[in-house]
Amino acid sequence: MRNFILSLASSLLLLSCGDPSNESIVNSTNNSNNSSATSIEDALHEHISILASDEYGGRAPATAGEELTINYLRDKFTALGAGPGNGDSYFQSVAVTELTTASDAILYLQGSDYEASFNYGEEMMVGTQQQIPYVTVQGSEVVFVGYGIVAPERNWNDYASVDVTDKTVIILVNDPGYATQDEGLFNGNAMTYYGRWTYKYEEAARQGAAAALIVHETGPAGYGWEVVSSSWSGPQIGLESENLNGDLNEIEGWLTLDSAEAIFEGAGLNYQELKAAAAQPGFEAVPLGDIQASVSIENSVRTSTSQNVIAAIPGSERPDETIIYTAHWDHLGINPEVEGDNIYNGAADNATGTAGLLILADMHMQQEQPERTIVFLAVTAEESGLLGSQWYAENPSYPIETTVANINMDNLNTFGRMRDVVVVGASSSELETYLEDAASSQDRYVTAEPNPERGYYYRSDHFNFAKVGIPALYAESGEDSVDNGREWGAAQAQEYTDNRYHAPGDEYDPNWDLSGAAEDIRMYFEIATRLANSSDFPEWFEGNEFKAIRDTSSSARQ
Repeated sequence: MRNFILSLASSLLLLSCGDPSNESIVNSTNNSNNSSATSIEDALHEHISILASDEYGGRAPATAGEELTINYLRDKFTALGAGPGNGDSYFQSVAVTELTTASDAILYLQGSDYEASFNYGEEMMVGTQQQIPYVTVQGSEVVFVGYGIVAPERNWNDYASVDVTDKTVIILVNDPGYATQDEGLFNGNAMTYYGRWTYKYEEAARQGAAAALIVHETGPAGYGWEVVSSSWSGPQIGLESENLNGDLNEIEGWLTLDSAEAIFEGAGLNYQELKAAAAQPGFEAVPLGDIQASVSIENSVRTSTSQNVIAAIPGSERPDETIIYTAHWDHLGINPEVEGDNIYNGAADNATGTAGLLILADMHMQQEQPERTIVFLAVTAEESGLLGSQWYAENPSYPIETTVANINMDNLNTFGRMRDVVVVGASSSELETYLEDAASSQDRYVTAEPNPERGYYYRSDHFNFAKVGIPALYAESGEDSVDNGREWGAAQAQEYTDNRYHAPGDEYDPNWDLSGAAEDIRMYFEIATRLANSSDFPEWFEGNEFKAIRDTSSSARQ
């Protein structure tokens, strides 16, 4: 399919929906595979170097860096001829509240035979989603609730034996399947949504807890403590709430493993023994003796508006049916609490994917007008909890029931060409068949993600499309390096996770080998082109948790 498209590109350009005078990021798709890849690589380098520059200040929402970013995207889409995708505007306003917690917060625990204080940053991290200047929890009883899961369909309820109203709950990260490696328990090694920290805070709030503290361990979390400390410090963005999120926990946070073990020891309990017990069916919550927790935090509160950026190429035959590409343009901004380099440039995460949107828009503009509308959606506040894509899913510019598919790009490959294509959340939908065909045309093979325990399926913007029933594809280059082999590829990925993920070290490097990213972009282009000129609506596979939602919207479409 791709080779056919490439061979006809010169003739299709005559029928292009774009203006030949428009700026072209990729010179033309009528080149050979190698020259096309080279032009895409050059364009990636150009855009990433700008978006990840210090001038853009880490692209935090509601900052000067946002203004530079969204205007850059608007201007590039305009130059390409891709029109505004939200009515007559390229922007979709997202009302957000920014909270910045003072770094002098202290977690104080006291019992009849135990007293200890834990410092912000090194020993614990605390914050709040309540959008008010001051939050406090004083003298709150402490309870260990295992994994903090209520899953009736799995006959699992960690809160069944305890009332945690106004109490502080300590929770394990991930879920029992990972802990036991039992494929019959939850999803075995693959994290379920019950294992995500976001779920654990949501459930603790439903249970009435005053504070919820998750114990960090690198293996089950999928990242080190420095990711927690950097991601939770500095400005935190949330969607503006009419009730100021007063129904959520007063305090949410994390404990280091050392801190948790010390607290349990102070209560006369063994953390490791209780952790093992919590992974077994029938576990009952354990109060930590007479230990009580107290913590107060002060916030600076700033309400503002951020923007999703939306461009579109209208369909010629079925313009109300859409294929939506997504990538988040935001990163973590500047953290004044960090000494030295405190700009979180987010070059790989996700200046790469944002650049990919521009390149794909250029590639589609050089083709005949698609039968269906193709949308390029750069969302805000992904790093703050997938907020921009959540806002779009709740306030869509295009009907959910006629949105054919979502293709998400987050952190494109900077290590060169890979033989494998990894599906995050494999065996989910028929989009994987389209992916297999496109990968095969590049002599590549498709495989499931190597680290399903890290829960990546719940950590990027495709998830919000899936939650409303839209088949969503999140794929990426794997680790089987064409030039250096699998062991080398895995080592590069791990080095990034250990040293640069959500750290100031995620900076643009002109020596990056972006040939693999270019190959992925051409693969996504082939999938979207095929969908855009088809009348098919890919479905979720039987048994998928989102299938029922899609089936309902499909009935409305018919």
